[in-house]
Amino acid sequence: MSRPKKKRCIYNDPGLRYFKPRGIPLTELDIIRLELDEYEAIRLSDLLGMSQIEAARNMNISRGTYQRILKSAHYKIAEALDKNAAIELKGGNVDIKDLNYRN
Repeated sequence: MSRPKKKRCIYNDPGLRYFKPRGIPLTELDIIRLELDEYEAIRLSDLLGMSQIEAARNMNISRGTYQRILKSAHYKIAEALDKNAAIELKGGNVDIKDLNYRN
């Protein structure tokens, strides 16, 4: 039996739940789910420019786990762009923290 996944700390709940190509109803699109920890990894590395070590510490996970989450997020976004699919931001094993909470 594998050990349970550790909750990932995230500090930004995007609020919005879908991004989709304009002009196509959501009901006609494939949906690719980007979990909230994957969204946070993209935000920390690609938007805020944090190193993987710093971002992993921020999310309270190992650097290796962070790298796998980031790779998965990049793949899903590229797949959605390539296939004109909608991206749903939902789920994941996360603990949403207040922005002022950081250790």
